[in-house]
Amino acid sequence: MQLPGFDYQRVPVADGVSLNVAVAGTGHPVVLLHGFPQTHLMWRHVAADLATDHTVICPDLRGYGASDKPADEGGAYSKRTMAADVVAVARALGHPRFALAGHDRGALVAIRAGLDHPDAVTRLASLDVLPTLDMWDVLHGVSASVAFHLYLMAQPPGLPETMIAGAPDEFFGYFLDLWARDPSAVPPDVRAEYLRASREAIPSIVADYRASATVDVTDDAASRAAGAVLRMPVTVLQQDWGAALGYDATAVWRPWAPDLTHVTVTCGHFMAEEAPAEVIKHLRGMLV
Repeated sequence: MQLPGFDYQRVPVADGVSLNVAVAGTGHPVVLLHGFPQTHLMWRHVAADLATDHTVICPDLRGYGASDKPADEGGAYSKRTMAADVVAVARALGHPRFALAGHDRGALVAIRAGLDHPDAVTRLASLDVLPTLDMWDVLHGVSASVAFHLYLMAQPPGLPETMIAGAPDEFFGYFLDLWARDPSAVPPDVRAEYLRASREAIPSIVADYRASATVDVTDDAASRAAGAVLRMPVTVLQQDWGAALGYDATAVWRPWAPDLTHVTVTCGHFMAEEAPAEVIKHLRGMLV
């Protein structure tokens, strides 16, 4: 499946890895990064709207969709590496500076891109995720059961890949069902595409999550120790996680993002598909 009206190309990024990238529109560039267990298709409503007056760039992250899936070695799936991919894609398309929005896994990549490449990222939006260090900090006791997949995929190579491969559609489909308040927001053809793409990417998806329990923690801890912050304006769209897990989300975000707009939304996790008009409104507000 493709985004109607978008042109597709493969863009080399590093070490022989190329990403599948959809591009449309003209104007100030905006890069949109998808989450799990999705592909760039999750942005289909938002991307079409923004492309009326922006250059919209929608890649599949490395390891997902139609992008390359290198072996899990040498930090291949660290958010630092994946953030460098995003900057490389934008530059290859002629955009040394760009706005950046990410959902879920893509938001973690966006956060690292903002920390590592502040001169490239002009504005940043994060949809329904916490920075890595804070994510692990707030998941404790029985509340951690809502994120059991984080612990499963953090295990060394072998067991998680084998377990997921035993029932991939049930595993990935579980999250599509659990996290959506409006199941109709992911229609059958899109759901089938997400499941197909995920089945074909089990080792790299696990590697992405494993990195968040290893190298990404190290990188984020080093950034925090150094006092690094997101220097650009940051917009966070988030469900009311604090009500369920007992923390103040705005207070969690503030040390990372001094110029912060934090918005609590009432839709499910897949907000770009469940509430695209609301997401478009806030992204356009960020882009003004």
